[in-house]
Amino acid sequence: MTRTLLAIVLVLLLGGAARAERLIVSVSNHRVTVTPNYSGEELVLFGSVERDATTPADRTAYDLVVTVRGPRADMVTRRKERTFGIWINTDYRQFLQVPSYLALFANRPFDAITSPEIARRQQIGLNNVLLTQRVGGDYADVVPNDAFRSAFIRLRTQRGLYREDPSAVTFLTPTLFRTGIPLPGEVPIGTYEIEIKLFANGAFIGKTETAFEIVKIGFEQFVATTARHNGLLYGLATVAMALMTGWMASIVFRKD
Repeated sequence: MTRTLLAIVLVLLLGGAARAERLIVSVSNHRVTVTPNYSGEELVLFGSVERDATTPADRTAYDLVVTVRGPRADMVTRRKERTFGIWINTDYRQFLQVPSYLALFANRPFDAITSPEIARRQQIGLNNVLLTQRVGGDYADVVPNDAFRSAFIRLRTQRGLYREDPSAVTFLTPTLFRTGIPLPGEVPIGTYEIEIKLFANGAFIGKTETAFEIVKIGFEQFVATTARHNGLLYGLATVAMALMTGWMASIVFRKD
């Protein structure tokens, strides 16, 4: 009896998976190289919604939300206040392992795609993305209008590292789509995760993921690798170069 029940459940699960639409996606470049004259570029994400015979006939329109997350890191946002005519840091908030780059794109306004509850659960929109913080002795996210959270997002947005665009995804046909992924000149090095979520009539249908990598090449990569893996050697070389530069400057500008 137990085996029969398990078999029925398995058939139902497989049948449900078979009826779900599939997302097929790719990115124009899976490896971006950063050179000394790099000033940014834009990748293109494109794909399609694969339907089958069991897809409801009345399901003809879809919504897409694309989330791009860069390498995670700890960051700090500080509050400055003017005291006796001098601007000083009076408070700060530490953000723990948050994306160094974060972009959210959609084919129409986020609040028109799904309900607020699903949007919060699926982290649709910058206000719903979890940004874990150290608040006193606790670790949690806070309300979207928190002063430190708002300042953190504003500062990252000004540098082009955080962004959201509810009109960036374009459906070329009812099932074919594309969007651009702009990368600023100071884009962080590392692996970038892309998450594509599919909605229909406000309901979350499914998702898929892909990724690309940003790497340095040439002398910059050698310096970065040496600093990361051979800290002592890198430190000694830096000190030696500083001493050499100072000695050469003393010779060039020596007064006879």
